[in-house]
Amino acid sequence: MGKLADGILDLLFEPRCAFCRKRLRPGESGMCSNCADTLPFRRPPLIEPCTFVDVMCAPLPYKDDEVREALLRYKFGGKTVYSRLFGRLIAESVRECLTGKYDLISWVPLSEKRLRERGYDQAMLLALAAALELDDVAVETLRKNRNTAPQSGTESADERRANISGAYEVIDSELVRGKRILLIDDIITTGSTLSECARTLMLAGAEGVVCAAVAH
Repeated sequence: MGKLADGILDLLFEPRCAFCRKRLRPGESGMCSNCADTLPFRRPPLIEPCTFVDVMCAPLPYKDDEVREALLRYKFGGKTVYSRLFGRLIAESVRECLTGKYDLISWVPLSEKRLRERGYDQAMLLALAAALELDDVAVETLRKNRNTAPQSGTESADERRANISGAYEVIDSELVRGKRILLIDDIITTGSTLSECARTLMLAGAEGVVCAAVAH
């Protein structure tokens, strides 16, 4: 279904499930009860951590068609309204796996160029939504100092690491020194981006880094 048709359906029939796009029933929020029951949620949502990251969690598998399409609509299709649902899913995973393991919530930032093109930072919206669910706040700790090729366009883990190496800097070392940071992103693939962000934070004095995303 094209973007125009999606937009017309949204105007006529909102709210709709972020995954299957069916109209939500009263009492449903962001996701229909059928998707809540049938999507392949990880139990528990722990995934293999990457270098410099102590614990990582993501409740959904990116290989699932409905999960992938929902995240692509969110990331590239302007469906920022999905951030509330996705933030809630991240918060549930954080409560289950990361309680007591972090002092500060932050996110993996976009470059200024990518932010201008997209109009919003999808990871920041997720961090804000998740923090709200956790009765906390999300704080900007990193800046992406150069634009990089999309990680999805690189073929190997070595290429991904080289592509992202040195691309981030800490905004305020005093803010992260001695702190355990929870980094939030939308999708984890190889973990190269999160690893580089965690390395940058650790060099600035962070005690440790844990990560959470919607899907892996």
